Amino acid sequence: MLEEIKKILDPIELPEIVKVRQHFDDNRLPNVRETLWQKMEERGLDIRPGQRIAITCGSRGVDQYPVMIKTVADFIKSKGAQPILIPAMGSHGGATAEGQREVLYHNGITEEAMGAPILSSMEVNQIGTTSKGLPVYIDKNACECDGIILLNRVKCHTAFRGKIESGITKMTAIGLAKQKGAEMTHILGFENMAENILAVGSVALEKLNIVCGIGSVENAFGHLAEIHVLKQSEILEEEPKILKRANELMPRFYVDAADVLVMMEMGKDISGSGLDSNLIGRYNVPSISGGPNFRALCVLDLTDASDHNPNGMGQADFASRRFYEKSNVELCYVNCLTSTAIDTCKLPMILDTDKQVLQAAVKFCGKPDRKKASVIIGVSTHEMGELYMSRAALEAVPEQFKDRVEVVGDFMPIPFDEEGNLTLFGRPKK
Repeated sequence: MLEEIKKILDPIELPEIVKVRQHFDDNRLPNVRETLWQKMEERGLDIRPGQRIAITCGSRGVDQYPVMIKTVADFIKSKGAQPILIPAMGSHGGATAEGQREVLYHNGITEEAMGAPILSSMEVNQIGTTSKGLPVYIDKNACECDGIILLNRVKCHTAFRGKIESGITKMTAIGLAKQKGAEMTHILGFENMAENILAVGSVALEKLNIVCGIGSVENAFGHLAEIHVLKQSEILEEEPKILKRANELMPRFYVDAADVLVMMEMGKDISGSGLDSNLIGRYNVPSISGGPNFRALCVLDLTDASDHNPNGMGQADFASRRFYEKSNVELCYVNCLTSTAIDTCKLPMILDTDKQVLQAAVKFCGKPDRKKASVIIGVSTHEMGELYMSRAALEAVPEQFKDRVEVVGDFMPIPFDEEGNLTLFGRPKK
């Protein structure tokens, strides 16, 4: 690091912090395998002996994902059919067949563990055209199967609003569409995404044999709370109801604004934008807004499951050298060029250590007494039950939420090791 930068940052003092627990409903689903199996059995799914049934496998860190996929694969086998695992993740994994297989591997989805072959390809078939003249593409291997099971987590999207956002239908318009189809769905911009996903999904649901759609819903702690199994004819009508339920269970920061938000990590397995834009109040497109207001946002690490893709880093103002060295920005560029969300790949200010990242962020907060800065530190937007807050941040919690924020322990200096790594939440990883 330039000596001039060190001279600027070294004198900056940081506020003390205290551990807090944010209280949300933790209504996690017990007996995931038994529940999903029973729901599929109850729906009387049309799976016949000798058929090849595709199961969509996405790129997100969905709770209980390997369990759900293995359960669906075993259920298909119990009917005398052959499950086929299809990477359904648009342009993720560097938009290559091997890259998408690697993404599944990082999420615990392997042929050996699931007991089913993975057919990974970027080849697509055009199955129709939308009312606006856009071609509809679907993974070639999925098209050649006798039926398809769409499996995905249902949640609000980080870049658009609509009756259907991230979930079952999106698996046809983005996931199974691969890079070529995802680009077509995004081509009119995020302001038209809600309409485009419905248009593409409607064609796919009309043309393909969708055995069922399986939508999972997670609670505020990222734990699987509900599973819904929908027949093909029910998906477009019922998925908006599932989305509404997912939104009700979302976590949040119990503050409306703070000077500094520090996230220990971000990644594609956490959110398509690295961090859930809805929770940090920062978006990669101008067509959507809302959420809390953080004056400076810091990111300290990139998850291993991101496989070096730092997509969404443009949301951050400051990042550590560790984050930068783990990043392959060209993988981010693939997502950016496909989605047309140009801000996703903008580079934050890179500083050598975690301590310098925090010092720089606090310097920008506009307070002469830096010890009075409101600072919040968390793991990621996927783990928001436990945080650390400075005094000013804790005092900013609105009265109606004070009973939902429990202080644990005493205030202490922000802890760093000799190398300047932030030592909270069991970090740095060994």
